[in-house]
Amino acid sequence: MDYLPSLSLTTISIALLALLLTPTIMGLFSKNKFDVNGKTVLLTGASEGMGKSVAIQLAKKGASIIIVARNVGKLESALAEIKAAAPSPSQRFQYISADVSEEDGASRVIAEAIAWNNGASPSIVWCIAGSASPGLFISTPRSIMRKQMDINFWSCVDMAQAILSEWLSPSSLAANTNNEERHLVFTSSVVAFYPVVGYAPYAPSKAAIKSLSDCLVQECLLYGGEVKVHTVFPGTILSPGLENENLTKPEITHILEESDPVQTPDVVARKAIEGLERGEYLVTVSWLGALMRGCAWGGSRRGNWIVDTIVTWVAALVWFFVGWDLDGKVKAYGKRNGHPSTYGRK
Repeated sequence: MDYLPSLSLTTISIALLALLLTPTIMGLFSKNKFDVNGKTVLLTGASEGMGKSVAIQLAKKGASIIIVARNVGKLESALAEIKAAAPSPSQRFQYISADVSEEDGASRVIAEAIAWNNGASPSIVWCIAGSASPGLFISTPRSIMRKQMDINFWSCVDMAQAILSEWLSPSSLAANTNNEERHLVFTSSVVAFYPVVGYAPYAPSKAAIKSLSDCLVQECLLYGGEVKVHTVFPGTILSPGLENENLTKPEITHILEESDPVQTPDVVARKAIEGLERGEYLVTVSWLGALMRGCAWGGSRRGNWIVDTIVTWVAALVWFFVGWDLDGKVKAYGKRNGHPSTYGRK
């Protein structure tokens, strides 16, 4: 989300450019910490949008892919594109039709994936399934907000518990004699760092993912550190999901993010994978996302401590003006348009 005053964009971009290029340059000389070649990767929400782009790009890197979504037709179409991207005939591909927002959905998915994968768990599980239903808080039915938690947060909880129970069982740990790393990746949103008007039904579910991730990254150390946990924070993605999101998004929300740099699914997928390959924990996919992350590190683990600390200092100064600018726009909108209960009738 682009929450920066228009007059500050150029200045801040220049100030952050050198800082944000540092980890990229360093990454050119570092070991790939997310090597998927020859591994089996399970992706939820991968029949379209970011999920499908991630699957295609990981297939190009030599991974065998399992994609999960509800719509069989979309799954079959996506799987054909993913297969076409694979460089090796030894790679394997499968889809599983499931609703991961259902309480037992994740357990069934993991069981089917293991059965298809010759009794072995996927080495990487990436939770991408999610949806946004923006709206003003008072006028949003509680059923919508509960559904947002089911789709965005509880689907991650259920999947994490299902796969970690497999990876971290005594028998699995004993069998992992070569200390192969497993990766659990969540997909949150930049609104987890800084939500604005219109995202009250959605942002808490994404912020909860970050909190879950912070807990699990530490808890996994109890088992020897062979499981790595990460969370990706996209901004606005040009996808079918955005079209649905805009159907309920309040006008004031559009105003606050009017200069938001919309990214394609392919760009988001590429930048997310690059961050994982650098070994980042909280992965952002744009300089603006990195700035927003700088305001919200808290006790979360850093990637590059020097760069992230400097960005945090810069963000602390910049966000004083960001908050002032956004709050001013909201107040002006309220004076201009009257009580929010009348908005739907104007």
